[in-house]
Amino acid sequence: MQHLAVAPLGMTFLTSQTSSKQQLREFYGSRTTYDHEQGTRHPLEAKLLVEFVPLNSGQKILDVATGTGLVAIPAAEKVGSDGYVIGIDMTPGMLHQARQKIATAKLQNIELIEADAEYFNFSDSSFDVVFCCEAIVLFPDILATLQKWYGYLKTGGYVAFTCPPETAYMASLQQRICARVLGESLPHILEPLGTPEKCRNLLNQAGFRDIEIKIEPSGRYRQLRDSRLSGTVININFKGNPLLSKLSQEQLNQLQVEYKAEIEKLATDQGLWEDTTKFFVRAQK
Repeated sequence: MQHLAVAPLGMTFLTSQTSSKQQLREFYGSRTTYDHEQGTRHPLEAKLLVEFVPLNSGQKILDVATGTGLVAIPAAEKVGSDGYVIGIDMTPGMLHQARQKIATAKLQNIELIEADAEYFNFSDSSFDVVFCCEAIVLFPDILATLQKWYGYLKTGGYVAFTCPPETAYMASLQQRICARVLGESLPHILEPLGTPEKCRNLLNQAGFRDIEIKIEPSGRYRQLRDSRLSGTVININFKGNPLLSKLSQEQLNQLQVEYKAEIEKLATDQGLWEDTTKFFVRAQK
């Protein structure tokens, strides 16, 4: 469940009985070419995150939502045979890809755990670094998550994660359209960590110090055919808000029509410009 915090548009509608976690498993599990999506962007962001933290031989690392191992593998190479990396993820398909790469690299210092990191616990003061590339926005309670990670860390240890700004991935437009149809504004998945100030505030509340945030601007043009606002996208991007269960098929159709109309206003000859800027965030215990 690593990278691309906001679901790209174009998924099919799932019934309200389908749990948010199951939607996430299916969404990420279907991405069999994840490392090559959008060119080299995913591996590059993972590389930048690993380089953002001073890693040393012999350290113990936790990679939350490890996905295909884009962070775990280079981290394992950096900490060496005396170090150890644990990657945890709830998506079997992505872990399968990670295991294949680990075998190819002949690394013996990585352990992969298939589990939901929200409910899986480690002992206090177990790790020198906790990484989470992209997926932190998916956790229902981000402050509680950061507090858990704080406990996992040794004194002086680092937490490091990436997240998009609240303006990325057409989030503001999605929020406006949903509010118009539902008659009530819903909190978007990008809001809790959507500005450097919000990142700092949550990290401070969790007890962290020496917070550093680097902003890496990026963007891309998407084709209009990739810009359908679906039920799955709505559920993921608004974290399964209870109001979504009240969406009728007629309202879903209305969302599609209004969203398409707004998108077409923004489109150019090159396509639809989408902000994919990332925050690279680190802090110490």
